[in-house]
Amino acid sequence: MDELDQAAPDRAAESEALPPDDEDVEEGVDRRKFLARGTLSIGVVLAAGWTVPAAAYVFGPARKSDTTEEWVSLGAANKVPVGEPTLFKTTVVRATGWVTSEEEIAVYVLTEDGRTYTGLSNVCTHLGCRVRWVDDSDGFFCPCHNAVFNKDGSVATGPPPRALDAFELKVEDGQLFVKLEV
Repeated sequence: MDELDQAAPDRAAESEALPPDDEDVEEGVDRRKFLARGTLSIGVVLAAGWTVPAAAYVFGPARKSDTTEEWVSLGAANKVPVGEPTLFKTTVVRATGWVTSEEEIAVYVLTEDGRTYTGLSNVCTHLGCRVRWVDDSDGFFCPCHNAVFNKDGSVATGPPPRALDAFELKVEDGQLFVKLEV
């Protein structure tokens, strides 16, 4: 029995030195799993930190409403002589996606009675050339293909497929305003 008593402490020392079996381990996280989960969590946070702003940058302009209508001032209504189209120019800031640009809009304004006003574009409907009012021929002349438009903007001669584009105008406190899609 002496031998058995001496072997018992040796077995106890051996069992303390050996790693525990899976059955003996409590439901905990060892160091390796903790570091792996921590690294994964940090990676997810970093990826979300880059992905969310990138997605907002890419898809943000597509979520904006297409256009808004705005009344833009052209100038004093008393500058338009009765029966003669007068060219007014204004600058409009347009935002398309990420690009913001300034665009010059030109409108011919005509009044026959001094109270009601008509606005016509100065862009030919054929190729987009700029038309000009010619007093001698009493019409708008396009230099690209010698097209002529009547005073009301309808096609008199030439290849344009339709009349000049019309703008909605209003007068407030003696100032002319044109309705534009910005």
